[in-house]
Amino acid sequence: MGAKKSFIQKYQDVMPTGAGALFLIQIFSLMGFSVLYSTLILYITESLHMSDFLATSITGSFIALNYFLHIIGGYIAGRYLSSRSLFSIGMVLQVTGCLLISVPTTGFLLWGLAFFLGGSGINATCMNCMVMQLFKPDDKRREAAFLWNYSGMNIGFFVGFSLGGYYHLQHAYHSLFLLSALGNSVALLLVLYNWRTLKDRDTLFIESSSQVQKKARFVGISMLVALVIAIRVLLKQTDLSNQLILYIAAAMFGLIIIMTMKQPSKTEQHKMWAFIILTFCSLVFWTLYQLAPMGLNLFSERNIDRHFLGFLIAPQWIQNINCIVIIIGGPLLSVIFTALRERGINISIPFQFSLALVLIGIGFAILPLGISLADAQGYTNFNWLLASYILQSLGELFISPIGYAMIGELAPVHLRSFMMGMWMMITGIAAVLSDHFSKVALGSSDSIDPLVTNASYSHTFNLLGWSSIAAGVLLFVCVPIVVRLTQEKKRKMVIQLELNNSIP
Repeated sequence: MGAKKSFIQKYQDVMPTGAGALFLIQIFSLMGFSVLYSTLILYITESLHMSDFLATSITGSFIALNYFLHIIGGYIAGRYLSSRSLFSIGMVLQVTGCLLISVPTTGFLLWGLAFFLGGSGINATCMNCMVMQLFKPDDKRREAAFLWNYSGMNIGFFVGFSLGGYYHLQHAYHSLFLLSALGNSVALLLVLYNWRTLKDRDTLFIESSSQVQKKARFVGISMLVALVIAIRVLLKQTDLSNQLILYIAAAMFGLIIIMTMKQPSKTEQHKMWAFIILTFCSLVFWTLYQLAPMGLNLFSERNIDRHFLGFLIAPQWIQNINCIVIIIGGPLLSVIFTALRERGINISIPFQFSLALVLIGIGFAILPLGISLADAQGYTNFNWLLASYILQSLGELFISPIGYAMIGELAPVHLRSFMMGMWMMITGIAAVLSDHFSKVALGSSDSIDPLVTNASYSHTFNLLGWSSIAAGVLLFVCVPIVVRLTQEKKRKMVIQLELNNSIP
């Protein structure tokens, strides 16, 4: 009787060669970003002794630019450089960035963030391209591969948040960033080891002559050098950076409205109007969600009694609640949706979005109640924050996995790339808005005493929470209208969380 196969072996049996490698690459490639996402604002305020407002501005710009640059990654990959080459260069930039950030000075911080963003901003798109290219267009295994890479992403975040919290409690930031560089180096080595397997397929770059490829590489690398310099300038001028993102976003929204009105058929127009409505709803959701690494992070550090079951909980570990809920809740939600569909009940996309808005809204609206019950020193019980993060994460389950599938359903074929780029840009816009609301939550006082700052946090959380709930209720009322626009009753809804049908 043969030996029992391991999980990785089973995965490799049903997936094309390279899928297992990309799963591991995904985990290690996110170590640097997950550490910075959860720790940057704490490092800036506690180690570099910058003001809360400046730390929030830098963190907000870091997150906004990271997601905004996905568009540039999609433009360069497959056109000027192969996805594997661009990803490898991106990893080198990330490693360099972590090494520079480990030096505790403002100058090294800004250059380190510029180098790191030059890599991380483009690498998410490269990763998706490398996964996509393993499959033929009609291969049904693609959804399962993307799901597993989504799981790998959450594992990577879990590891990064855990390490960030441990070294934060030790105030050992230098070691933390060096360890992040090591993790990203492992991802680079895995790509190089699997170089032939991860080659591009059916891209403009790979189908060009060697002479054309040589010129394209020069242009691509020049663009990356210019990108790092531009990011460095924008990080120094965070207000300019945020305004630039909002101006570009407004231009793209105007353009998508014009494109919608010019569609030749009513069906395509209706679907694009539904996309615009749902995009605005997602902006509300991600604005609240992106408070986690900014204002909510400082609130966790300074205003919460983080003693739980006899342990002191680091702020970064609190963000692991999200990873745990996603890892456990994703497959569970898949089972529930499958059971409902077998009974002829399909959960529409607009209904899922409305539920996500209500859940994250309640997650923020309960925090003021917890603040009102704070102890004599002003510290809020940890259980209120725990409940808030669970509700936020449950909301993510109803909006994030379905988002990319939604574009395939609603976007005309010739506009899919544009609309995908716009959808990915939303998180960057949300980060700019989160930066603003984080500063509102901090108030005008420089005090870190919870007795002084609780009122400002309570006001902001109430404003955001009830606004999101109202938006969710409004969308729920409009569900029949939006469903008619999406033509959703004429098809069977695709859910990307169907793991059990694809993986033994």
